[in-house]
Amino acid sequence: MKKVFLLSVITVSLFTGLVFADTFGTGANQFEIDFVSVSGDSNPTSGIPAGSAYTGFTFTGVDTDYRIGMFEISNDQWNKFLSAYGTVTGNESSAYDRSSVWTGNDVPVHMISWYEAAQFVNWLNTSTNHSPAYKFTGTKGTNDYTFVPWEIGDVGYEASNPYRNSNAFYFLPTEDEWVKAAYWNRTSLQTYATVGDIAPTQSGWNYYDNGYATDPYGPWDVGSGSEELNSTYDMMGNVLEWIESSVYPGNFENTYRVVRGGNYDGVGDSDNVSWLGSSIRSGLNPTDEKRQVGFRVASVVPEPATLSLLVIGAFLAGRRRK
Repeated sequence: MKKVFLLSVITVSLFTGLVFADTFGTGANQFEIDFVSVSGDSNPTSGIPAGSAYTGFTFTGVDTDYRIGMFEISNDQWNKFLSAYGTVTGNESSAYDRSSVWTGNDVPVHMISWYEAAQFVNWLNTSTNHSPAYKFTGTKGTNDYTFVPWEIGDVGYEASNPYRNSNAFYFLPTEDEWVKAAYWNRTSLQTYATVGDIAPTQSGWNYYDNGYATDPYGPWDVGSGSEELNSTYDMMGNVLEWIESSVYPGNFENTYRVVRGGNYDGVGDSDNVSWLGSSIRSGLNPTDEKRQVGFRVASVVPEPATLSLLVIGAFLAGRRRK
């Protein structure tokens, strides 16, 4: 897995491209997630092109600084979470009844429902003394553990997005957050998540185009491809990624969730590079578990004092690796 450590004298509003690793778990179950910073100081002035697989999405911008995972969550990270967390189950049982097809440590975790990804994110928060992002009722580890939106009166409730608790530190990205991290060049949204907006190639991105990019076919290890526009990897291809947002904006009653980014096995009936573009979106039932679908995590920016320590830590880590 590739790692990048950058050091810069910055203000928080000018920090796009910096990469820091957050640590989770203890002992044999300890792992890191590398986060890429995205600035909220400016946004594109218009939405993405027409041609969406589902209508109803218009990019409205993200005006706050945030971070997004540099890589998709891997099997190793998921398995260490399971060892620390225990049984991941709940209602509906069909959201928790599939096993991984590919078992390599650095392969992106897959066969994961939206609800399973939500429990992973909640553990990232609670294990680091933050508020859970997503509300589950019932008893954890039993079949009555059920996801519900936050409600008026709940601490951290936000009417504009009752899926996410506003006090959470880690979360699944909204569609706006994911699209900006992938396609924003600090002026506009591009068609592709490549420097210069050039069409991706199968040597750099794992997608189907009259043939598979890998032999045998399947996802490759996270970070195996080319670096993207904002220092991420595999936001185009490899596996589709769960998005926090509903396919139908404003509908928060357990509706279909957005998936973004294309995958190794193709999307739709005309599988080619165009299906990696910013205008392409799709949706799945949050209970669905598919071998082509995984996820990455987004995060709040640390407080300035913590950010300074992370900068120093990243610098020292980089020196140790020389």
